[in-house]
Amino acid sequence: MMQDARTLIRALREPASVEALNSRQWTDLISVARAESLIGSLAHRVKDVAVPDRVRAVLRDAIEAHDLARRQAMWEADCARRALAGYPGKIVLMKGTAYVAANLDAGIGRSIGDLDIMVARDDLPVVEAALLDAGWEWVKPDPYDDRYYRDYMHELPPLIHRERDRMVDVHHTILPLTARPTPDAQAILEDAVALDDGLYVMAPADMLLHSIAHLFADGDLAGGLRNLWDINQLVRHFSGGDAEFWMKLRKRAEKHGLVDELERALRLAVRLYATPVGKGSAGWRKISDCLYVRRLLARDGYGRETRKITRFAFYVRSHWLRMPPVMLARHLWAKWRKGGKPVGEPGIR
Repeated sequence: MMQDARTLIRALREPASVEALNSRQWTDLISVARAESLIGSLAHRVKDVAVPDRVRAVLRDAIEAHDLARRQAMWEADCARRALAGYPGKIVLMKGTAYVAANLDAGIGRSIGDLDIMVARDDLPVVEAALLDAGWEWVKPDPYDDRYYRDYMHELPPLIHRERDRMVDVHHTILPLTARPTPDAQAILEDAVALDDGLYVMAPADMLLHSIAHLFADGDLAGGLRNLWDINQLVRHFSGGDAEFWMKLRKRAEKHGLVDELERALRLAVRLYATPVGKGSAGWRKISDCLYVRRLLARDGYGRETRKITRFAFYVRSHWLRMPPVMLARHLWAKWRKGGKPVGEPGIR
């Protein structure tokens, strides 16, 4: 049985490596890929490689499921566009939907869950009212949660459409307001790139930095291999077509306060996915970076999470990054008294 997710990493990096797998190893690989929401990416990566017939059927199903999810994501984005037709500001698509809408390699096989959009913070009341009028409603109609989201988070409380059962997260920046880095949301909106349908996606450097921020400054690294694969794909796409990309990326990271996160992302992407990075990138930090790798690879052959102590340490870290100690203690105490799960607890997005 697989001891961690290294076989999945190898399959994504070197698709031909799967030709040497036996039946049990294929079972393990598929289980881990599903657990990490990378089964669609894996299926596309190895589609031209010789694999057993039963495996081919599983991978074909994964590609078909992704194609359906891709169409659903674009339909949901268009529904939001039509619901906000009277809104004069920019509606910026985020994460997987943005990758697909912009025809980026990062969107190939990429799992897509909720619709994530970003608008100007001052416009949240207008956008919120329009979505509610168009059939969305609150997922968490709880006064404490509602106030917490509005006062401290980077998004409104999540909304779900009453007929389509599809969620939308409306962001006004890319990290919680209580987080230590403070990205420049206005700059992100100003430089967003228009699509043909009137929606927007972030400019290349901002799109990459958002993925990095989501992974390293706003979570416990759950789903981290998928997010790091996004980073790898975005780097390859953007750096290959722009000789000045690395300079722009560095300046943008400085503007958003994400230089440390950028450097760590590049180090880990190089180590796990052999991502080509610009000259002058920071060298490997043996102790801390190895801990990140240990957390990212924490899966067994059944796809179950392993290394409980490491995962718990990153869970604590995720909440520490989100808010100051006194606020964190008060927040966790309030949620414990209510018997609920901490608001904004990291998860695969």
